[in-house]
Parts: sequence; C-alpha cells; structure tokens
Amino acid sequence: MITGPLRSKIDKLWLEFWQGGITNPLTVIEQITFLMFIRLLDIAESRNEKKAQRTGKPFDRLFSAKQQHLRWHQLKNLGADALLKTMRDEVFPHLKDIAGAESTFGRYMSDAMLMIQKPSLLVKALELIDDLPLDKGDTKGDLYEYLLGKLTTAGINGQFRTPRHIIRLMVDLMEPKPTDRIADPACGTAGFLVASMENLLERYTSPSGITTETAENGEKNTIYTGDLLEPYRKHIQSDMFHGFDFDVTMLRIAAMNLMLHGVDNPAIEYMDTLSNRFVEDKKLSRFSKDHFDLVLANPPFKGTLDYEAVESGLLRTVKTRKTELLFLALILRMLKLGGRAAVIVPDGVLFGSSNAHTDLRKALIDDNQLEGIIKLPAGVFKPYAGVSTAIVIFTKGGKTKDVFFYDVQADGFSLDDKRDPLPPAENDLPDVRTRWAKRNPKKDSDRKAKAFFVSVEDIRAAEYDLSINRYRETVYEEVKYDKPTDILKKLKKLNEAEAKDLTELEGMLR
Repeated sequence: MITGPLRSKIDKLWLEFWQGGITNPLTVIEQITFLMFIRLLDIAESRNEKKAQRTGKPFDRLFSAKQQHLRWHQLKNLGADALLKTMRDEVFPHLKDIAGAESTFGRYMSDAMLMIQKPSLLVKALELIDDLPLDKGDTKGDLYEYLLGKLTTAGINGQFRTPRHIIRLMVDLMEPKPTDRIADPACGTAGFLVASMENLLERYTSPSGITTETAENGEKNTIYTGDLLEPYRKHIQSDMFHGFDFDVTMLRIAAMNLMLHGVDNPAIEYMDTLSNRFVEDKKLSRFSKDHFDLVLANPPFKGTLDYEAVESGLLRTVKTRKTELLFLALILRMLKLGGRAAVIVPDGVLFGSSNAHTDLRKALIDDNQLEGIIKLPAGVFKPYAGVSTAIVIFTKGGKTKDVFFYDVQADGFSLDDKRDPLPPAENDLPDVRTRWAKRNPKKDSDRKAKAFFVSVEDIRAAEYDLSINRYRETVYEEVKYDKPTDILKKLKKLNEAEAKDLTELEGMLR
C-alpha cells in the first residue's frame, strides 16, 4: 500500500485531471496507466543499455535511433504545445507498434488514445508522474490499486490487492521451474506471474551474473541476469505465463508488468474463467483443463454468481454459487496431473459446513494431495479488507497422508490500517519458508507449536475440518494470585500513603 507523500502526489494528480475536464474515474486511471507505461519503457531501455555496456551483448531496442525523442526523459523537456502534438501523433502510435500487433500488449493497446486535450494538464501530469518512484519495487502495482480504490465500484466482487510479500512467500514455497506453465485464473495486475519470473531470475542466475547498481535516490538494487535460463528462453517469453481476467484495464497493467520484467509476449487473455465461454472458446478452451504445472492465485471471494453464469462442469464438481469454492474447483481442473497450486481462500472454505464446502474439502483430501494450510493474520489485507484468510497448497492427484499447518501470527507489518513495517523479530514469514523446506511429519508433531502436521485420519475424523484451531493444543498456565488478606494489607498501605500525601498538600495551602 502507499501512504504519506506518495498518496498526496496521486491525489494531486487525480485532482489535476478532474480540474482539466476528465471526470470519468476509469478514463483517468487509463490515462495515468498509459503515461506510467511510457515512463517505464524509458526506465527499461536505460537498464538494458547499462546491461549491454556491462555484458557487451546487444538487445532489442524499444526506441530506434530516430525515435529517441519519444523517450520520457526527452518528452518532459518539451513545451506544452509540442508535448501534446508529439504524444498524440507519435508516442501513442508507437505504443501500439512497440510489441507488434500480434503481441499481448499490442492487442490491449490497439485502442489506446490520448484523451488529454489541454497542454497544461499534460505537462502537469508528466511532472507528477516523473516524481513517482516507479523504478522501486512493485510501486506501480500499489499505485494502480490505490487508483482503483477511487472507483465507487472497486471491490464489489471481493477484489483487492494481494500484498507483495505474501505473493512472494507463496511463489518461494512453490519454487517454480523454468519448464513450468504457470497460470493465474484471476490475474489482476499479474503480481503472482511477475513474482514467479523474479524468483526464476534469482535462482537461475550464476554468481557472475549478479550485479549491483545504485539508483538516482542512492538505493542499491541487485540485478539478476538469469543466464542459466537461456535454454528455456523461448518458453519463458511466450508459453510460461498465462493470466486471465475480464477487466481490460487490468489486462493492460498485467501485460505491461510482465513485459517490463523481461517477458516479451505473455499469454494475458480476456476471459471470465468461471463462465461457459472458457470451455467453449476455440482459442482458450485448451487452458481450461489439464494444462498447467503451477497455479498461483488470490481469486475474488465473498461473492456469489447466478448458476446460469457458471460453467456447468464446475457445478458438477461443487454445487454452489460462491466464487471462492468455484475457483478452487476450476484450479483443480486447470492443473495437469501432478500439477501444484497455492491459493488464498477465506477462512470459511476451511470449516464451512454446507455440502459444497465439505464436498470440496473431501475432493482436495480424498482425490488429491493436500499439502499445507498456512493461516494468515486477519490484518494482512488492510486497509482494503479485514477478512481472515489462509493459503491452501495442494497437488492434483496423489494421496493425502499428512497435512502441514502453520499459524502466521505476524507478517512483518502492523495489522492495522497503517500497515507500518515492524522489526524482523515480528515476522513469521522467514520461519514459514524454513519450516516448509524442512517439514517432516515425524518431527513436526508438536501441536502446541506454530507449525505441525495433522494426519489425514485425524482430519477425516473431524469431518474434514481444516481450521488450525481444530487441531492445535493450547497450553493453559495456572495463574497464581496473592491471598485476599495480603491484597487487603497492600490496599490499606496505599490508602495510608494517599492520606498522608493529601495532608501534606493541605498544609502547603495554608
């Protein structure tokens, strides 16, 4: 999330659009998105130039020698009228061509238009966007989610941003391989897919490929070349990452995000994956069943759909209108046999007593391999929502024997709306990674600990309840109190001391 000065800058930018005559919130978001992308292209080009200087290897330029004047650092020096003309007549057409008409981003930029007509507004917008830390972490995703919060309809289907450190935890636990096909059936800004690419770069970069550069603000950034990924480059560029959403603006951001992380042509598709269209579409139907090695998702939940709107095959698996259950059934179907998934679900999925809830948990346990339940603290999604959630990890097929449980009580940030960073001691996530990597049902048997295993027999005996509190053993310590006579003696002494102080104060006032 963003706070303080950065929030003020975005609010100021929003106000400038409003005062400039652009009052449709979605239009404002799209225009800011385009301008952010134009700046990010220049950042990416500069990084590639520095990398080429270090390695001596050529790269595919985003701007030819004749197009250098279209780069952000050149545009921001133009006068107002020249800037508007260059943006409208050259920069936006270049955006449509930059990755080719057949590319993912090319498809979602085909209708991109500059809606800003006032030169002064465009200049002000460039000044404010130039002041945003877009080259730092996942700031662009945070900015976009904050902008979404200004839409009156935002969050209507339970959509809210997954914190980056939770995304990274899930990706680290799943350890994607360079041969995997990875999907997110409700990808939003593609946070899970981007984090998977970052994970691969870190794990498949040789020591000689790790370099450090200093940003303009003085911060040091570690750069991974991913040189050991070279044999898988073609697969990574076009067939590894698959995201689906039915919000075109989200898809634009997702495509932009992946392109700027080195994925030239990600498979980002417009699709409601719960609908009949997903299995009927001639182009996309192959993705709807037995296709993926890894699925990572935080699908919309706390929503309901009409039965007519849901693909009939999903309803045969789980008869429900609840999106959180339907998405789990969908993910099971999308995975190959042996494919794995890590999915965020609301707590109700773990212990809900309806037939649909129970049937889905039975399917995960009896017909597949349920590997882990990682309980998250209720404040993880603040300030967007205070919902209590867990990460469910499972493999399609196989056999469930023992299930790993972990109770995350602190994620490194305060659990209020501010979400301020806390000392390392107040962060369980490193321990989650360690315990998961070394998990052993024979050793992790202490149910009084944060992490422990539960046998499938115990889970079945508990009617497939997966809430961690069902299995945790609580230790009660006997509290010892002073004798009543001793307490009365202490109270009497306190009263005597108070009376003495009052007498001394009264003497001072005479």
